[in-house]
Amino acid sequence: MKKYIIAAALLIGTGAVINTAVQSCTTLATSDLGLSIIKRLLLNGIDKGVNIYSNREAFLQNNMVDKALPKELRDINSMLEKVAPSLVAKERAYIADAAVYTVNISKPILVNAVNSLSAQDVTRIIQGEKGMATQILKEKTSQQLVAAIAPKVDEQLNQYGIVKSINTALSGSNLLGSLLGGNKTTVNSGGLSQLASEQLVNGMFNIIEDYEIQNSKSLLGPLGK
Repeated sequence: MKKYIIAAALLIGTGAVINTAVQSCTTLATSDLGLSIIKRLLLNGIDKGVNIYSNREAFLQNNMVDKALPKELRDINSMLEKVAPSLVAKERAYIADAAVYTVNISKPILVNAVNSLSAQDVTRIIQGEKGMATQILKEKTSQQLVAAIAPKVDEQLNQYGIVKSINTALSGSNLLGSLLGGNKTTVNSGGLSQLASEQLVNGMFNIIEDYEIQNSKSLLGPLGK
């Protein structure tokens, strides 16, 4: 709760005098000033994520994006490492290209959600644990983001023929069925694109959450809060 109040003078620079003896923490945090602080915190995190996603090399080197890799895709890559390791590097590179290709679709969705935060959202944020602002943003936009970028990701991956290459490398394998369900012997283009889209979306939220938490620590640390 206190982290957003303290951040007010540091992030907004409005010159407003905060009389904590008169106003309760909750009243101040849910005021227009408190809402502005929360929005700015999230928008700064979005900007950081967008900058990373707009830079192919920065995307490939970011461990928070790698942590967002869905289990199914991680398992497929583990199989590929044994038979065609170069394909894993190509797949990662093509997903990085898809990140650059789709980031301008994701950003407006995220920004609109931040700008439409409600009083109920703010209450949850100030009463919740660190990272709650990002969690609420994720709840509001995750499915919409995946649906919005999946067709573009599919278009990008098919352009490079990565799905065909993976299926060729794994042809005859009986492990895909256990990984992807049923009796599947090939990787479906839409399935791979869905997994890649989920990685892109969850990676973005990882970056935003990290910014939220790290920014809070940097503000409150010197004050011993």
